[in-house]
Amino acid sequence: MRPVYQRVMIKLSGEALQGKGAPSGINSEALMSIAEEIREVHRLGCGIGLVVGGGNIFRGVSRDKKVVDQVTADYMGMLATVINGLALQSALEKIGVETRVQSALEMRQFCELYIRRRALRHLEKGRVVIFVGGTGNPYFTTDTAAALKAVEIGAEVILKATKVDGIYSADPVKQPGARRYSRLTYDEILHHHLGIMDIAAISLCRENRLPIVVFNLFEKGNLKRVICGGGRRTIVEAGRK
Repeated sequence: MRPVYQRVMIKLSGEALQGKGAPSGINSEALMSIAEEIREVHRLGCGIGLVVGGGNIFRGVSRDKKVVDQVTADYMGMLATVINGLALQSALEKIGVETRVQSALEMRQFCELYIRRRALRHLEKGRVVIFVGGTGNPYFTTDTAAALKAVEIGAEVILKATKVDGIYSADPVKQPGARRYSRLTYDEILHHHLGIMDIAAISLCRENRLPIVVFNLFEKGNLKRVICGGGRRTIVEAGRK
């Protein structure tokens, strides 16, 4: 199998690390499973950037608004992504994948501060670069951080890892008859409010003609298949003129 992309950005939710049935936290089995999937892609010679969310530790939308304000909640969420990024780094390096964590917030005791040229150098040396801390600003999601970092590092695609094998017309769990799309345009995503990523992230991808591939991370070997141009997935890109 040969990759169709030479440099990718993987967008991973924090919930992916908590495993099945767990209400929160990091599940060791889930963590190692994801690390092994990434290792298989790394062996293909792909440059890999990774943005991870923090929803398994703290979700700002579920805060008590009378106690925690929006800006504070967003900073708490950024810190949660740092915890997840360090866990992923440890798991990857235990199985032989050299990794660097770069944060949008200065945390020199734990990880590097994000510097674009340094990130590019790490990728050139074959290291997986995990970007944490979101954009470093409140009111922006890790989806937007993934789109922003993907453009900055010259990624050819954003791989949006989910629990389903693409984008559907409705929640396929609640509506078994929902239609799965094989391809969509950025405008269709926005027009139909499909909600796979936030508006800022979709708009940034559209402006830079950066494709988004939505796939099921939890199907063993699927990340590798998708990077090699196969597997069940939905591709979001610009419409043909």
